[in-house]
Amino acid sequence: MKPTKPEKTEDSLAARLGTGIPALDDILHGGFPANRIYLIQGTPGTGKTTLALQFLMEGARQGEPGLYIALSETREELDQIAASHGWSLEGFQIYELVSPEESLKPESQYTIFHPSEIELSETTNAVLEEVGRIKPRRVVFDSLSEMRLLAREPLRFRRQIAALKQYFAGQESTVLLLDDKVDSGQDLQVQTIVHGVLSMEQLAVEYGAERRRLRITKLRGSSFRGGYHDFKIRTGGVAVFPRLVAAEHRQAFPKESVGSEVNELDLLLGGGLDRGTSTLVLGPAGSGKSTLAAQFLAAAAARGEPAAAFIFDELRETFLSRAAGIGTNMDKFEEEGLLSLQQVDPAELSPGEFAHAVLRSVNEDGARVVLIDSLNGYLNAMPEERFLTIQMHELLTYLNQRGVVTILVMAQHGFLGAGMATPVDVSYLADTVVMLRYFEAYGAVHRALSVVKKRSGVHEHTIRELEISSKGIRVGKPLTDFQGILSGVPTYDGSTQALKDASNGSV
Repeated sequence: MKPTKPEKTEDSLAARLGTGIPALDDILHGGFPANRIYLIQGTPGTGKTTLALQFLMEGARQGEPGLYIALSETREELDQIAASHGWSLEGFQIYELVSPEESLKPESQYTIFHPSEIELSETTNAVLEEVGRIKPRRVVFDSLSEMRLLAREPLRFRRQIAALKQYFAGQESTVLLLDDKVDSGQDLQVQTIVHGVLSMEQLAVEYGAERRRLRITKLRGSSFRGGYHDFKIRTGGVAVFPRLVAAEHRQAFPKESVGSEVNELDLLLGGGLDRGTSTLVLGPAGSGKSTLAAQFLAAAAARGEPAAAFIFDELRETFLSRAAGIGTNMDKFEEEGLLSLQQVDPAELSPGEFAHAVLRSVNEDGARVVLIDSLNGYLNAMPEERFLTIQMHELLTYLNQRGVVTILVMAQHGFLGAGMATPVDVSYLADTVVMLRYFEAYGAVHRALSVVKKRSGVHEHTIRELEISSKGIRVGKPLTDFQGILSGVPTYDGSTQALKDASNGSV
């Protein structure tokens, strides 16, 4: 069957076709280059069919004829997939080579589905006749695994794929070839022929939901965003979370400090937290880390600036109740749309999805202060993921470049003494480090607060007492009459009145 080559223009060659998945189009820098043939490969269950259906439905929305060539799926199975997502498949043609009922009849045993008796060329001719009749703009083959079985020999299979490529070179069609991931030797046969390769993976973890990710391994003559990108299959289709590249998102913002509405705390920080910086709040359990961080969220909301909190370690109701216990009405800010509290489910999280949620709070909701509580929860949520600190660095760089004030909370092991330890050293990621400690003084346990690092400006080097009560947060005067507070067991070197004040908790 000799195709008639339509006249091609420079515009038609340069055009790109959207996939129906905006984030994937972003990775592809606009979509698949048109009039090319692409391989979509992955193990069963990775979402190849779902992605292909979205590709054809996007074409239908654009008024482009589409053709789904079903060698391994039946029309009924495709309808079930579509129904699970709330889709209709009426916008394109589905071509089944042989119906399941006919293939089981004795007189139909020698059909194109019987690889030992029928040549692959019969399958190919049937497909090309349907393509010639419909003249589709978008074509999906599902799947190459069936064609590979029909070919029986690697050389014959390669020749048939090359023949398909040659045929579609004369058509105004963009083709997706779906294929189950097989041995690398067989993979390379198709990869060397097609114009692009999209690999989809499903990773099993010891606890929690499976992780899915995709990667563009080849896109001939076109740029794309490399690396692995997390994705999920949700009701409504494939949702992709592109790998964050902070360097692509630089933006000017005013250089200023934001306060906490607690004067002594702002003095300790040299005027407050600077926009475009990240702050790490370190301390043992119960020392007031989350309460201190929440104070900045409440202060931002009170100024009319949207804020967002991503909570790993407690229920959002607990967060709101604790804030109410110190006199801060977070519910009011939520109702006014100035505060977003998102409780993160650790067992269902992927790094890309989490980063996407943070970006959405900044780009769509306008959040100017972001709290991640805590880094311990973030790291524990994804124990089998590699390079989490690098991904966190990229996320913080992005937020800094957008002028966001980011606050990270991390719990340290231990309560008193010099044996305090962090599960992982991320202090180098933060521009400011605030340290909280317990110390014992004459029969009472007190909280101490100090700023040990601030890249963006000067700050106090003193240690102050932190008191949390129903009246809110109070930061005391510098503890100049004590030595060794950060060790947990200080020595007293001051006046009798200072000693009395310390024992009363009113330093």
